[in-house]
Amino acid sequence: MISGFEKWIPLGAVLFDSLIGDPRSRLHPVVLIGNYISLLEKALRRTAHSPLCQQAAGAVLVFAVLGTTYAVVWLIVAGLQWLDPLAVFWGEALILSFAITPRSLASAGKEICQYLLDGNLEQARYKVGWIVGRDTQQLDEREVTRATVETVAENIVDGIISPLIYFAIGGAPLAFLYRAVNTLDSMVGYKNDKYLYFGRVAARVDDIFNYIPARLTGIMLVIAALLLGYNARGSVKMILRDAAKHPSPNSGIAEAGVAGALGVRLGGLNYYGGVASLRAYMGDEENTLSAVYIQKTVQIMYAVTAICVLLLIVSKW
Repeated sequence: MISGFEKWIPLGAVLFDSLIGDPRSRLHPVVLIGNYISLLEKALRRTAHSPLCQQAAGAVLVFAVLGTTYAVVWLIVAGLQWLDPLAVFWGEALILSFAITPRSLASAGKEICQYLLDGNLEQARYKVGWIVGRDTQQLDEREVTRATVETVAENIVDGIISPLIYFAIGGAPLAFLYRAVNTLDSMVGYKNDKYLYFGRVAARVDDIFNYIPARLTGIMLVIAALLLGYNARGSVKMILRDAAKHPSPNSGIAEAGVAGALGVRLGGLNYYGGVASLRAYMGDEENTLSAVYIQKTVQIMYAVTAICVLLLIVSKW
């Protein structure tokens, strides 16, 4: 537990994020982590041919990236502590703001929503392709909406709540260690021919790190639904009924919770590189998906963020 103004750092991070967002720069910390992962991956994969060697090389990648990330951020924070308390506050708030993504999620969702409202389906398909891995060229309005709602809902956990919780536990170094975990999973944690073995450790570590935050997110999501006047009871019902259907042990909680809160059905048939993949349905189709549900999902995302920050401040961690 800490005392004093440091408990306000998460709020400062959210304010920084709302003001400057996620700058598109080669020097952005997450971009640097991604470049580091790519560099190490190339070196490690040169001699890793058998499944066992690939899995071992993937484990080395994970430990190297996490160790380096934690050490670098720890040194930065240690340097700030030589200055004064305000330097620590603003420095850690800025660092944490690079680990959370509420503004980026909201901006992407609102942009796609506006294209749909304007009847510009082609541009909506193009933009949703920036935030999802599935094929988007043939999606209709409902499917563009579904893809956007699912992505915003899923990223409430790994783009906001998990970094905040790990900051509360271990400060900026642990928050960015988590961001490195998530970046590793997004780059190598795939179940395909290339990464089935090499990315296995990264995927498992990401599952472990998100396990508790995802379940806390489920609770906060129900509270958010209640405060916003959405169907909190439906949110609870769908989390209990449908969350486990998701291929991820964690992502299904937020997606099912949002589906229940809004009375919509998520999941269905997706295509990846032209290959069909059926995602289990979550939620009941009480309402037909349309652009307005993107706006409502963004509202839920912001409400969950506010609840988490408030709880961290009140609890003093």
